[in-house]
Order: sequence, then C-alpha cells, then structure tokens
Amino acid sequence: MDRAGGEPSRVALPPRTAPVRFAAFTLDLDGCTLSRADCGDVPLTHKEFVLLREFVRHPGRVLSRDYLLDALAGKRADPFDRSIDVLVGRLRRKIEPDAKRPTLIVTAAGEGYKFAAPIEVHAESAAPAPAASAANKQATPRLSIVVLPFANLTGDPEQEHFVDGVTESLTTDLSRIRGAYVVARNTAFTFKGKPVDVKTIGRELNVRYVLEGSVQRSAARMRVSVQLIDAETGNHLWAERFDKPLADLFDMQDEIVARLAGALSAELAAAEARRAELSPTPDSMDLYFQGLAWLNKGVIPDNLAHARGFFDRALAADPGNVDALIGSARADSVEGALSYVPDSMAAFAAAEAKLTKALSAVPDHARAHMALGFVHIWTRRAALGIAECEHALELDRNLAGAHSLMGNAKIFTGRAEETEAHSDEALRLSPRDSHAHVWMTTAGIAKLHLGSYEQAIMWFRRAIEANRNYPLPNFMLGTALAQLGRLDEARSAVKAGLALAPTYAVSRVRAGWTAMSDNSTFLAQAEPILEAMRKAGVPEG
Repeated sequence: MDRAGGEPSRVALPPRTAPVRFAAFTLDLDGCTLSRADCGDVPLTHKEFVLLREFVRHPGRVLSRDYLLDALAGKRADPFDRSIDVLVGRLRRKIEPDAKRPTLIVTAAGEGYKFAAPIEVHAESAAPAPAASAANKQATPRLSIVVLPFANLTGDPEQEHFVDGVTESLTTDLSRIRGAYVVARNTAFTFKGKPVDVKTIGRELNVRYVLEGSVQRSAARMRVSVQLIDAETGNHLWAERFDKPLADLFDMQDEIVARLAGALSAELAAAEARRAELSPTPDSMDLYFQGLAWLNKGVIPDNLAHARGFFDRALAADPGNVDALIGSARADSVEGALSYVPDSMAAFAAAEAKLTKALSAVPDHARAHMALGFVHIWTRRAALGIAECEHALELDRNLAGAHSLMGNAKIFTGRAEETEAHSDEALRLSPRDSHAHVWMTTAGIAKLHLGSYEQAIMWFRRAIEANRNYPLPNFMLGTALAQLGRLDEARSAVKAGLALAPTYAVSRVRAGWTAMSDNSTFLAQAEPILEAMRKAGVPEG
C-alpha cells in the first residue's frame, strides 16, 4: 500500500483552471468551491477545502495525520491531536453517501486516511499563449499569501529557533482567516536563506501577496519588522515595526504573532477591496470585500449604509456567501447597539437570524460566533454572549475584539469594574486594530458607569484620536464633561457627535439600554448618565 508520511508524490493535475471530478462532485481549484451534479454548491470551510485538495492530489495514497496537519497548519501533530479526525468527519458528512460507512475517504487503521475514489481531470481546450497567461493571472486565489522565513538579524544563532517559530506560528494563524490560502510552512521554508524576487515567488506559488520579516535584538529589546508586498507588482502595501522589551520568548512569540495576524487580516481585506474597485465585473467576493472596507472605515450611518449595500449585492450574486451574510448581520447589530435606528431590538433580531443561518452552514466560523456573542450581550443574554466570545477565541485566538465584547457584557451585568482589563487585553493583542477605538470607548463607558469621569474622558479622547469617524465617544465625552460641570466643552463634543450621527437621541439610548439589560446595578448607573447627556445637549428624541 502506498503511504505518505512526509511529502508524497502528487498526481499530475492539469493547469489550475481545469476542474477535478470524482463521484458526483466537481472540485474547482481556482474558485475553491465544490459542487454536486444533483444539488449544486456544497459549502466548505477553508480547512475542509484544503483537506479535500490534498486528498485529490494524492488519490489512492495513505496520508498520515502528521502530513495532513502540516498541509493545513504548517506544523506536526502531537500524539493526542485529533483535529484531523474531526475535520475528516465533517468532510465525510458533506460528500459521503453514508458518513458512517465511508467509501470516498477511507481510514487506514493506525496510519491515516486514503482517498479511494477515482478522479477525472479535464484540461481546458488549448488557447493562444497570451490568453492562457491572462487566465492564469486571474486564477490566483484571493487572500493568497506566503509567509517567507523571517530573517534572523540578532547576530545570535541560538535565536534561530525563536525567529523560525514566529514564522511558523504566523503561518498557522493566518490560515485561520476565512477564505485565505496560505502556503504551507514546508514550502515556504525552501526559500530560507536564499535571495528572493517576490514576483518570481508569486508566479511559482500562485499567490497574490508575500510577507517578509526580520527580527533584531539589542541588549534588552527585540525589534520585529515586517512588510506586505503585492506579488504581481512588487509594490509594498503595508509595513510595521515594533520593539518589545525582552521577556519570556514564548510569551513574546505569542504576542508578536497575535499583533501581526490581526493587522494583516485587515490589511489583506483592504487590499482585496482595492482590487475589487478596479474590476469591471465584480463577483460576490469582490463585493463582500468592498463592504468590509466600508465597515472598517468607521461605523457612522453613511458607512454602514454603503457596507450594507455591498453585502446585499454580494448576496444577490451568491446567496451562499456566508461572509457577506455575516457582514450584513454586523451592520444590523451596530445600528442597534448605537441607537441609529428607531427599533434596536428589530435590528438585533434581523442580525441573529442571519447569523443563525450562517452558522448552520459553517459551524466553526469564528467571526460569526463573535458576532452572535455581540447580539446576545446586547439583548439581555450576557452569559450566552460571553460563552460565544470564548468559543470564537478557541477557534481563532487572535479575535481581539472578543475580549472587548466580554468587557461590554460586564458593564451590562453591573460589573463595570472588570471591563478595563478586557479592553486592555484586546489592545495588547492588536494595539493598532481598525476597531481599537471601539475598545477604548468601551473602557471609557465602564469608567463613566463607575463615576470615574476624568479616566473616562481620557479613554474617550484616545478613541476620538484613533478614529474621528466614530460618533459614540463624542457623545460619551460630552456626558463625562457634563458630569464635571464643563458644559461648554460638553456641548462642543456632542455637536461633533451629531455631525456624524444626527439621529442620536436620549430616548433611543434609554430604550436601547433598557432592552439590553435588566440588571439593577446597570440601570441605576445609567440614570445619571442619561441626565448628563441632556445637559450636554443630546436631543431628547
């Protein structure tokens, strides 16, 4: 029996534009989609697609768990890691006639799994060379990236394991981004220590983006520098550099990777949105990325309207676009939470329905769980909301926003004194996050509930400085200033908030807060805040 414990030889597939067929299924390697002749598209998570792709590339061969985990996450399995077995079980339920008696993905006891179905590959008709080149160019997957081995500039060979660990962990964490194609660690490390040309690497690996990095060390500090490069043009899209005091290397590695993964997620989405703007015929995912870009610009009503428009167009083009469905739900939730709409509960109900539908299709979608946690927290179900956020973090440890949401839950349950620690953790993981201003505002609101007005003012000013398109900290700043009798400053802050959100009103805030929580401590703390809003000039309604 053929086995694959390390890197097995692969079946010779035709150019990437050719479909792969097995049983009643067609696997599109370009579009990362699976369809069945009798029922249309079969929704796959990113990991399910990668797993199936590995199977069809090695038909008839036993693939070990070590090999499959390395292909998925760039790391070797420990003896107790059963994540591959769980993933195989989910994939079997989607493609096997009877998942309990599999005939396509069969178990090789004590060794791994084998893809037993015959596959057919049909190359497309030959085309003139220029046209084929254009087709290949278009076939490069969205959000496709290789993390090149970081350069060790510490001058200390003993630090090589730490530098390589940053590269490997970042590769693993980026693979958690929904829809991302991340080149496996083993392939990326073939470029270690070699001079590289990013355009050549892009063509060889068929990726859109290349991430380069380096680590330097002084006597007491570690400096990490990274740059994200467009593999097609060679243009630098984003660069980051930060220093950290030397500490426990494993803790440093975790924090460095969390910071980079969070920032890269937003930068890659923004880059895809810019590409989509230039497309004469945008498809559903193009429209989704444009909606996400509007959502990340700041949650003023106009931005939310633009975002929803793109998400709705994405869903019209592809009703099965789960990410667009979640984006639309997020827009609903924010409108409800910020009292932009007359009926916040209706907005939350619409969001919950969309998220329930999304999670029925993709149960392990981390951001969907976090978004559902948001809805629960704002609708008197704080304990459920915290549980959803904790589950989201189990699926993707880099969702820093989940920490801040748990801080919100503490405010609604009368435990505002615990909120700042959650906001601090979110900011530690992703200090330059596109949503950092929201987390700062949450910390400020907690201080407002506790009567710590000077500290609240500090947090609100930081939030405004971080994003001047977010109206809430302006209203809250005005409220804190009014509590201190600084009414002229308070009214000026509220005026700035109303310029961004003209419908904001005390009556809407009261209705929203009453619906969000029935905790007696929270409601008692809310009354003086509402009165201070009036003094600051927030309209009654």
